Amino acid sequence: MRIGLQIPSFTFPGGPDQIAPTFGGMAKEADQAGLHSLWVMDHFFQIDMVGPPEDPMLESYSALAYAAALTEQITLGTMVTAVTYRHPGILIKTVTTLDVLSGGRAWLGIGAAWNEDESRGLGVQFPPVAERFEKLEETLKIAHQMWKGDESAFEGKHFTLERPLNSPPALRNPRPPILIGGSGEKKTLRYVAKYADACNIFDGEELPRKLDVLREHCEREGRDYAEVEKTSLSYFSSPPSVDAAVDRIGRLAERGIDHAIFTQGTGQDLAGILGEALAQTEKIVPAGR
Repeated sequence: MRIGLQIPSFTFPGGPDQIAPTFGGMAKEADQAGLHSLWVMDHFFQIDMVGPPEDPMLESYSALAYAAALTEQITLGTMVTAVTYRHPGILIKTVTTLDVLSGGRAWLGIGAAWNEDESRGLGVQFPPVAERFEKLEETLKIAHQMWKGDESAFEGKHFTLERPLNSPPALRNPRPPILIGGSGEKKTLRYVAKYADACNIFDGEELPRKLDVLREHCEREGRDYAEVEKTSLSYFSSPPSVDAAVDRIGRLAERGIDHAIFTQGTGQDLAGILGEALAQTEKIVPAGR
């Protein structure tokens, strides 16, 4: 079982002056605790589930680049980039840059976008949902092409790239893993089966059924279901004990999750707890399950 940590809030005691040292310390603690992954949300305003929009929010890839410089082993990604936020050619260059500078530790976490208020606030186009999914599929195709080193022109319905050059190439072989966030059964999970290396589904009662749907899509796409890394996003309403974390990780493993990602609540310090839980679960669940 792999364990990840998402840091969704940058509202720390001491104000903006303390964001860098506090966030950097969390990244280093997660790395030293042996966690597999570190994630930040790709938002520009804070989201309602975490706090008011005026709360501090860092640009995600700048934050991950800062974390990369402070860590050695932990992988780094967004949970998840809205496809509408960045032109796909620039997005792949950005993730490739993170991969090169981190020594091959970047993920491409991506989804179809949902935050209309944030988009309109900053003047980012927010098309209807059908168009957002069309753009997502084209972006996934472009990601595969650019990470293969294929510089031939790409012409889609929404994006045209005359020469999708990507130099330097990513260090991760064969490419930075692609994670698609969301549990939509008709498109999102089908795109996971067709294009992605990992899914991300919220922890809840629907999780086993969503994985069954993913399995069906894999069968239709001729994809080995076991090849897809199943990740979940979980939340503790109050700071957990190590035993509580072990219990949650064990339950997720029983449901078929390979990589359990926990989002850190305000005032929580999960890295150390998850590191201790990881040490215990490794005795029960084979690493990389």
